[in-house]
Amino acid sequence: MDSKYDTLIYNVRIASMQLNGMPYGELPPTAVAIKEGHIVALLSCDEQLNDALQQTSTVIDGSRLIPCNENEQPTLPWLLPGFIDCHTHLVYGGNRAEEFEMRLQGASYVEIAERGGGIKGTVKKTRQADEQTLLNTAIKRAIRLCEEGVTTIEVKSGYGLDIDTEIRMLSVAKSLEKHLPVTIQTTYLGAHALPNEFNHDADAYIDFICRDALPQIASLGLADAVDVFCETIGFSLQQTERVFSCAKQYGLPVKAHVEQLSDSKGAVLAAKYGALSVDHIEYLVDSDIPSLVKSETVAVLLPGAFYYLSEVQKPPVEALRAHDVPIAVATDFNPGSSPLASLLTALNMSCVLFKLTPEEALRGATEHAASALGLNDRGVVDIGNVADLTLWDIETPAELVYCINGHRPIAVFKDGKHV
Repeated sequence: MDSKYDTLIYNVRIASMQLNGMPYGELPPTAVAIKEGHIVALLSCDEQLNDALQQTSTVIDGSRLIPCNENEQPTLPWLLPGFIDCHTHLVYGGNRAEEFEMRLQGASYVEIAERGGGIKGTVKKTRQADEQTLLNTAIKRAIRLCEEGVTTIEVKSGYGLDIDTEIRMLSVAKSLEKHLPVTIQTTYLGAHALPNEFNHDADAYIDFICRDALPQIASLGLADAVDVFCETIGFSLQQTERVFSCAKQYGLPVKAHVEQLSDSKGAVLAAKYGALSVDHIEYLVDSDIPSLVKSETVAVLLPGAFYYLSEVQKPPVEALRAHDVPIAVATDFNPGSSPLASLLTALNMSCVLFKLTPEEALRGATEHAASALGLNDRGVVDIGNVADLTLWDIETPAELVYCINGHRPIAVFKDGKHV
């Protein structure tokens, strides 16, 4: 006879991220019961637990995971949802370490671009890289995230800017699931920059995206969403709206890089199209925030880029709080403005630089990060959700945000399997 549960985790403290009035959604002493990759029960630790222990294939006793002296009271680990990095660009060719050195030696962005650097330099290297090369480097980068308890990663294209390379990037991103215990959400970011082939004609490039690239990518099922860099150095509101409208025709939700460098009103446009998220938003003005409330759009903060580019304009965190806009935090892992392979460091940065609380930061990498990807089956420890879980040897969840490079999970469960 099959067991009632595949796995039972007990003797843990649970930061569920549920909205139950407790900090971090802490639950009373509770056991998590898993069946076929999902949480199927949250059991009180009484006679109900004794019955469950007899009906479970694999039992995880948290009190045995943290070493202690014979006369000491066992320390119970904290159980949290698996982390979600909801904004990355981790599939790309080469790196830009040389440019980093050049900038520190006084070279301007224009000088670097004239020498073949900048985003177009990454486009060139990405186009030249074959699928295996892109996969090998992407795996190395994703491993760094997974080591910190990340179980879901969003990966954008946008360093190909042609059909073949964009498809190759998205295919590589999808294939990461075959090599690592992680769920990958892919986003088509064709409107990331203007490729040389279009000779300063951005409208013609948007024509190409809507007529040729996006339909083919949609037909192949390679994208879970569509993104646009709507900015003074990116694409205009009118061009962005054309891409959003095309995405909707193919049933793809939209996301947007907006208000990173100026108040371009990209967030308002994104909200009009029911965007899953608006990302960066340093220049988002308070009066535009109600539009995000109406569309239930998540505000994604990317402190890595803010830090790396030495920006000074901070996102309107107080106003977002006042309007109860969900706030997510992500690495923005990319070769140019945020080569940050640590979500925990991004969470620390969000507190130090943007004044989030540790609980807000952790919700930003769990509950709200899931919403930013349109995923309603993870990010919270609750019945029915995917059993993506992490266990930590900490005294309080705030430790994960307070300490830089101080913690790794003592156990990770992906789809209910101990990985």
